[in-house]
Amino acid sequence: MSSVSKVVLAYSGGLDTSVILRWLQDEYQCDVVTFTADLGQGEEVEPARDKARLLGIPDKDIYIEDLREEFVRDFVYPMMRCNTIYEGEYLLGTSIARPLIAKRLVEIAQATGADAISHGATGKGNDQVRFELGAYALSPDVKVIAPWREWDLNSRERLLAYAAERQIPIEQKRGGKSPYSMDANLLHISYEGDQLEDPWVEAEADMWRWTVDPEQAPDTPLEITLSFVGGDITAIDGKAMSPAEVLTHLNKVGGEHGVGRDDIVENRYVGMKSRGCYETPGGTIMLKAHRAIESITLDREVAHLKDELMPRYASVIYNGYWWSPERNMLQAAIDHSQQYVNGDVRLKLYKGSVSVLGRQSSDSLFDEKIATFENDEGAYHQRDAEGFIKLNALRMRIAARKRT
Repeated sequence: MSSVSKVVLAYSGGLDTSVILRWLQDEYQCDVVTFTADLGQGEEVEPARDKARLLGIPDKDIYIEDLREEFVRDFVYPMMRCNTIYEGEYLLGTSIARPLIAKRLVEIAQATGADAISHGATGKGNDQVRFELGAYALSPDVKVIAPWREWDLNSRERLLAYAAERQIPIEQKRGGKSPYSMDANLLHISYEGDQLEDPWVEAEADMWRWTVDPEQAPDTPLEITLSFVGGDITAIDGKAMSPAEVLTHLNKVGGEHGVGRDDIVENRYVGMKSRGCYETPGGTIMLKAHRAIESITLDREVAHLKDELMPRYASVIYNGYWWSPERNMLQAAIDHSQQYVNGDVRLKLYKGSVSVLGRQSSDSLFDEKIATFENDEGAYHQRDAEGFIKLNALRMRIAARKRT
């Protein structure tokens, strides 16, 4: 422990990370640099500065950064180009935020001369893996301190007792404090713990924060048009927007129409099953629209190959390998496929659903003259299908003759 002189802590200002800050000072006798990221979690992050000051951190060692644009542009958008879903349902809202946090932890450590980083992820979850794999990929010799794997403060009561004993200022919320463990950023908000630990028990109606109950959503549907360039949304209803503005707007309108709720039991990388509830209104809309524009702009075999690669790509992200060689290789192939994914998609949002109303592109591969059921004027010779079918049936016909 004495070998650590300075550590950069991923700091939210809440109970866990406030206790970790003082614990690092006490146990490691080291200086602490705090890093607080604004990823669009919907809560004010600036109070973390005052909380860090109260724990003796000088202003020069307090980093609070607005990373919303970088988060969506460099992490969410590249992931969405692959139509990424983990285990058929999860849009990876927590997973995709961790590589950016790991990156900034390492960069701040290098800038401040720190020889270690620290995080508040527990020893039972995925986030410890994601933070640390990212850190080691970007800084192979960095030391990582994970207090939850070292200390015995393994309950809220013990954390509160530690805070009281050491006069750590903790905001005691009254009334509407959520019983759930939550994580939020511009892509999603997640809920775990409490009654959700029983997968048979329905989530409480008042748990959801971003989306209205689909049954209570407006009776009038909302139509929107999303414009794509290179597989990324660049405008909504003709208005140009930055990546973060796009996701913020889609979260708003999607939430108002009850879009994006999910209740999942997923397989964590560390081996256990975990039940979580998620709200991802903007991401749900983006995924539907992206698949729609790809349906007319991607070659058939490219589209099918992308669908085959997607589950592997999703696992790479979920398991924490964003900064790995395999993710870079997959990303290069995915990004190459997006050069003609340009055009507009018209959608309808209605009581929790997202429906495609239309899609158009100057790069469309859809040929009405060939696809029509009316007179095709010789664009497609239907008699050619006979030879195609017989050639593809040849192996089955041979086998059938042998076995009958």
